[in-house]
Formats: sequence, structure tokens, C-alpha cells
Amino acid sequence: MHRTRLDLLGLLVCGLVILAHPSGSCETTTSTTATKDWWENAQFYQIYPRSFMDSDGDGIGDLNGITSKLEYLKDLGVTAAWLSPIFTSPMVDFGYDISDFFDIQPEYGTLDDFRALIKRANELDLKIILDFVPNHSSDENSWFVKSVNREKGYEDYYVWHDGKVNSTTGAREPPSNWLQAFRGSAWEWNEKRQQYYLHQFAVQQADLNYRNPLVVEQMKRVLRYWLDQGVAGFRCDAVPVLFEIEPDADGQYADEELSGLTDDVEDRKYLKSDLIENRPETIDMAYQWRVVMDDYQRIHGGDSRVLLIETYAPPAYTMQFYGNRSTAGAHLPFNFNLITVLASDGVSAGSIKTAVDNWLDNLPAGRVANWVIGNHDQRRAASRYGTANADAMNMLVMVLPGASVTYQGEELGMTDGEISWEDTQDPAACNSNSDIYEQFTRDPSRTPFQWTSGTNAGFSTASKTWLPLAAGYQTLNVDAEQAAQRSHLKIYKALVELRKSSLALQNGSTKYGVVGENVFVVKRYISSSASIIYVANFASKGVTVDLYEFDKTLPTHLTLLIRSLQSSKAEGSLFEVTGLSLAAGEALVLSSSSSSRFD
Repeated sequence: MHRTRLDLLGLLVCGLVILAHPSGSCETTTSTTATKDWWENAQFYQIYPRSFMDSDGDGIGDLNGITSKLEYLKDLGVTAAWLSPIFTSPMVDFGYDISDFFDIQPEYGTLDDFRALIKRANELDLKIILDFVPNHSSDENSWFVKSVNREKGYEDYYVWHDGKVNSTTGAREPPSNWLQAFRGSAWEWNEKRQQYYLHQFAVQQADLNYRNPLVVEQMKRVLRYWLDQGVAGFRCDAVPVLFEIEPDADGQYADEELSGLTDDVEDRKYLKSDLIENRPETIDMAYQWRVVMDDYQRIHGGDSRVLLIETYAPPAYTMQFYGNRSTAGAHLPFNFNLITVLASDGVSAGSIKTAVDNWLDNLPAGRVANWVIGNHDQRRAASRYGTANADAMNMLVMVLPGASVTYQGEELGMTDGEISWEDTQDPAACNSNSDIYEQFTRDPSRTPFQWTSGTNAGFSTASKTWLPLAAGYQTLNVDAEQAAQRSHLKIYKALVELRKSSLALQNGSTKYGVVGENVFVVKRYISSSASIIYVANFASKGVTVDLYEFDKTLPTHLTLLIRSLQSSKAEGSLFEVTGLSLAAGEALVLSSSSSSRFD
């Protein structure tokens, strides 16, 4: 919970000086004079198109549905909406198996529908970011078909190998023991080509060969094409698996070692992944994509086009995506620490401090932090952290420095849906069995968005939606939360408003730490404005804390600006810092100003 360094320690990190205090709190000081680009304090909002809004009554969300709800995003205060894949796909992995990188999946709409979406977003001053899926294509992609046929220029578009011959049985076997993310071998035999191809995900998702310059240029062409359509950047999917080791002198791939993490021989975690993830060549490819973004802006003008990277890698690898002293990398490699650390260590003030430490302590000079608590691959935030902590976690990502990322429904406190084996759609679960599928399924966080208490939660007029609705939508929906005097939604909107209006949150320094056993505190401060203080009790019982233990420079009283839904305190009231009582799960955002006005 506390750092072991008891002396003042200054570390130059991200243009910050990070100080470890004897109390265990940490403090970062930043320059406040630089003008920030649009993405540096942005509120990114992830839309899972299949589940956001259905405009044509087929039970599946679509582009026109998204367009019809852009004003909702504007009202939320969203800066940019990131759309999960919308490209032509057989939908084995619901858009992450792309058969045409240059067109729209018909059940989502057309290119004209997408252009209409961009046009409306521009009118509302909202930016649209697309999911870029660089690692693989569908096996129905014309590139793969041509590669199977060994057509000129496509022979080595994918990772092909003859495999091995068992010296005892004479049977042909896969080139290595590598396992895919969705269970089983990462190699699949193609009868026509008479070779194995690599697929780190489903059999139908063939890995592209990034050691082939033609593939590298083709994928840059994909980026430029969608930039031409008016997108503001890309979130890059599954980037750490882009490269695998090269074959040895005999043309053979080495086997991965056993991990010792599970006895399930089909589970990817059965083996280590040192040979097929987090390779150094992947970092350089991200740098090349950044050049595409920057060149496009230089040629065409306008705002920065951003590059967001999905990576669950260790900090030493993840931080390299930001770039180095001579080369710019991704604007934001996604920070999943508040997901991964809390999943392994439990939900507590101490684990939150560890998660924040692990990012800010490793952040390279001049780079921007970001904070993520959920996405379409994780169980919903309110289900993972507990519904009592839903507001506390939304507050946290809005108060910490840098950009925030919200997955659709987190602003409402949406929880996981219960999906039976019969209704399961996710290939990660379908490739298992009815006894163990719940360990792997991602469907519970992908249930339709809850707009109203009416039929299908206002998502669709269809008789059946592609996934069943989550229980409780009759009371937990946009309409109900907008009508209520207090709600998760109204708390979220107040947080965004505060974030945009507070100089301390925009440009201030940061101090954070644990007070008592399980209270997490953040202070954002700048000399020209009121300080903002976040206090959250993650204990299962009420506590009284002395915030002077955290920061002796605080005023004697703080003004309450925003409170979690179950809090009985009154906004605008003053509270003594030496005896602040907090109920279980209570979270507060306070100001050092005696006024409740956001400044």
C-alpha cells in the first residue's frame, strides 16, 4: 500500500517530477504553460456498433443507429467516439475478421451511411475514431484466397509453413506448439496450398505477414483510405501479436515453454507467449503508423489524427509504444492497469495506487497518461468493481491526469447480462463447452445498450435482439436516469463538465495516495485555480479519515462538488478535512474553494 522508499525521491517521468512521500502518497508536478492538443484531456467513448442502436429493426445495431444518437454523446460531453469494427466481415469474431478493409459490413450500413455519420459528427464537433485490425484478416478476404493460390504478389501475404513430419508416425504436424487465443493450435492446415497458416485468434482469422513489405504498405493504404473518409484516428487492435519470432536456420519455429498457469492444454495460457507476443519489430511498426498519421495532417491540415494502441503487455514494453527521443509513437497506448491490477489484487485503495503507480512511474518524458476501466473484451465495470463503486471508478478516471476512456453503458452503471450457452455468440466461448464457457465469454458486456424501459430497452423494434438484454433495464436506462433527480448518468455528466471547466483538472499537478486502510485520495492543483480533491472509500464499512495525513496544505474545509449515488451528503456543503466521514462505497469530489462553482 505504501512505497518502501521513505526518503524524498525525485524521478523525471513524462515531464513530471514524481515524489514519494513518507506517508506513502505520490506527487507529480507538471508544466502548465504548454497548449494541449485536443486528445490530451479528451473523453473517448467506445461504441460497440452491434449493440448501440438498431435503426432498421433487425435486432443488430448499425451506423444509422449511431448517427441518430450522436446528440446523446454530445450531451455527455464526449470528445471522440471510437467504433469497434464496422468493416465487411463474415462475423465469426463480430467484425474482427475482416474480408474487405475498404467497405462497410452490410448489416451495419453502407459507405454513404458512414459518410452521413461523419458529416453529422462534424456538425456536432465530435470526432470519430475507427478500429484498425492489423494483425489478421478473414480467411474469406481476397488477399487470403490469392495467397492460398500462390498468386503473384500474394504468396507470402500470410504466415505459411510446411509443418513437421512426426518421425515415429510419419504424420504431418503443426510447425510449433503455439496456441491461439480462442483455444487450440494456432496453426491450421490448408489443403489446397498444402501448408499450415498461422492464426493467433480464430481459425478464420489468418495472421498477416508483416515481414512482407507489401503487407506493410497495404495496411498503411487502409489507414489512408479511412483518413480520407474523415476519421480522426484509429484504435489499433491486438497489436502485441503483430510479429512472431523468425524461423531458425533450418526454417523451423521454436516451441513455447510451459507457463505453469493452467493444466488446460487447449488454453493459450498453458504456454508462455514470449515467441509470439511483444516482439521488438512491433514497436517499430507502430512508429511507422504514427508517420502515416502525422504525414496526413501535414498534407491535409486539420487537427491531429490520433493513434491509440491496444496492449496488455508489461510496462517496459508498453511504454515503448509512446516513442523515443527521436521518434514519435502512439499518442496513447491504452492503460489497462485499473482492469488488470484490480483483477489480480482485488478492488481496494491499495490496488488502485499500485495501478496508478505502475503507469505514472514508467511514463516516458513528455507523454500523456490515459485511464481505462472497461471495454468489449472485459466484464462490465460495475460488475467487476461492484455497483457500489461504479461512480467512484468513473470519478477516478475523470480526476486523474490525461485522457479518459468510457465503454458504452459505464455512464449508466450498466452491469453484465446473463447469457446462456444456447444464446452464446462469442467465439472465445463457443470454442469451449457448456461447462466452462462462462470463463471465456465476452458476451455479458456486449448486451444491447439500454435507452428506455420499453421494448428491447429502446435498442431495437425486432422480435429478438442479437444478444438478450441485461436484466434490470426497465429501471437502469438513459430515459430513467435523465428523469431521476440523481443518477449515475447525471454524476457522469457533472464529472465531464467539471473536467472541462477546472484548470486544476486540465493542467494541474497530481498527488495521490491511500489514507487509512482503504480510502484512495487524489489532489489536482494549480496555483491559479481551486484544487480538486477526490476521496473514495473502497472498504465494506464506514470510516472517518483525516485528510491532513494525506496533505497538510489542504484548507480546513472542502466544498462538496459531486457525490456518488448512495451518498447522503449535500453538494455545496463544507466538510472538515480532519474528520471526514465516509460510508462504505462512498466517493466524493471536493474543491478547496468555498464556492461550489466549477472553476
